[in-house]
Amino acid sequence: MTLKDLIQSANSEQYSESPLFMQLSQTKPEYGMNHRIRVALSDSGEIAITNCHVGSLGDILTYPIDVDPNLNISKTQLLDAILKELENDGFTDEEQEDFWDDFDNLQKAKIIR
Repeated sequence: MTLKDLIQSANSEQYSESPLFMQLSQTKPEYGMNHRIRVALSDSGEIAITNCHVGSLGDILTYPIDVDPNLNISKTQLLDAILKELENDGFTDEEQEDFWDDFDNLQKAKIIR
């Protein structure tokens, strides 16, 4: 199942307040990259979503979703987790800007390594 398939199977009324859901449901799928969205349980017990920030929204819609077989999750929970991850998990615009401003700071990059 791809993200587009998951969005099409969702109850659109349930997500009528989500601008991201609405944008994704109206975006035309593109086939520019070949990645997979991975869903697993993190060490802290939360759902971890990876590989959903690489590519355009049209690309991301075509990515197959690989859910850890040990994770018992409904389609609604899955879509909620992916939307939350795509929405930057609650980071404010200022926090994101600070992150990207520091991203190209080579001094900090050396400290992190």
